[in-house]
Formats: sequence, C-alpha cells, structure tokens
Amino acid sequence: MINVFIVEDDPMVLEVNSSFLERVTLFTLCGTATTGSDAVAGIIQKKPDLVLLDMFLPDMSGLDVLRSIRENDLKCDVIMITAAKDPETVQNVFRLGAVDYLVKPFRFDRFKTALETYQKMRRKLNDSSSLNQSDIDQMKRIQQRDQSMPKGLSETTMRQILLNLIDQPKPVTAEQVATSLGMARVTVRRYLDHLEQSGKIQVQVKYGSVGRPSHHYFV
Repeated sequence: MINVFIVEDDPMVLEVNSSFLERVTLFTLCGTATTGSDAVAGIIQKKPDLVLLDMFLPDMSGLDVLRSIRENDLKCDVIMITAAKDPETVQNVFRLGAVDYLVKPFRFDRFKTALETYQKMRRKLNDSSSLNQSDIDQMKRIQQRDQSMPKGLSETTMRQILLNLIDQPKPVTAEQVATSLGMARVTVRRYLDHLEQSGKIQVQVKYGSVGRPSHHYFV
C-alpha cells in the first residue's frame, strides 16, 4: 500500500482529492494539512510515500514546502496540484524533483493516471537491485505512454483547436469552435474534453431556464 499525505487549504478541494484517492487501488490516505508549517511537521511525523501538494497555502508557498522536504532529506515523492501554470513555476517545481504536476481543475481520469504512473515507476524501482539504461528508458516510456493523447486524436488538430481558443476574447462553446474551424461538433468536443482533462483549458457550465446546460471553454 502507498501512503499519501494531502496538503490543501481549501476544505472542499481537500474532500474531493481525498475521495479521488479512495477510488485508486493501492493508495491510502495517511494524513492531511491545510498550512505549509503543518504540512512539513505532518510529513516528518507520518513519513508518507507520496505527497499531493497545493501551491497556494496561507503561510507559505508549495514551493517552500517542497524545498523543506528536500532540505530535510525526507524520503517521499511529490505531485504538485495547483492552478498555477506559468512556465517559471512549473520549471521550479520540476527542478525540485516533483514527479508530476496537475493543473486545477482536473478530472478523476487525470488524477488516476498520475497515481498509476507513479505506482508503476515506484514498483520498477523497488523490484530492481540495480537499473541499467534500458530499465530507465522503459520507465520513461511508461510515463510517456500513460500521459499521451487518447487513441484517434491528432496532435495537429489539438493544436489547431487550442490556438483557436487562445484567440477568443471570451469563453466559447464546442459548436462555436467547430463552426469557426469547419469541423464536426462531436469531433471538437472530444478534443476539448481531452484538453480540459489535461489541464490545458478550463470550462464554465452555464445553466439556462430550459434544456441542457451549455459548456463554454477558455484558456
């Protein structure tokens, strides 16, 4: 069993992430914290295998917590979970050794992929007395495969749809994107769903007086 410690100051998000964790086999929650100082103390006490770490905490940043983990030589891995997506922050997080980076909001599928990818890499490391180059390359392929696009989606089409969203002054529906690009709405919706799940775009759900709610996408 892999012990997980969650650091999140928003009670609702903490509850959601905890419920997500319960749905992934081989992972169990060993502790939580809502501040950076409590996080460092809790991690030292609980000695988790994995920390799910929020960036924006009331007393310090998630980067400061991650630095403390490294400075104290705590034997745990970290997945950053945050709304921050600027290149400098992302680069600093990976420089400090995080194994993954989830951009809020995200769906359960992306959360599950992150944990299962981590579990595969951890199992490979624990089951081997030494690693050669081919072992390391295989671990890298596992991570790349688990985080790749679903079968049937095109990188070129995805980039085209993403660029179209960037050009929009306000959130737009899948139908509006489809009309703008001359594509089928059902096709565009598949790409938008993937972009949202991977944290590259966000969605607003608007409820009208009648009918189904409409989804408006934006970067």
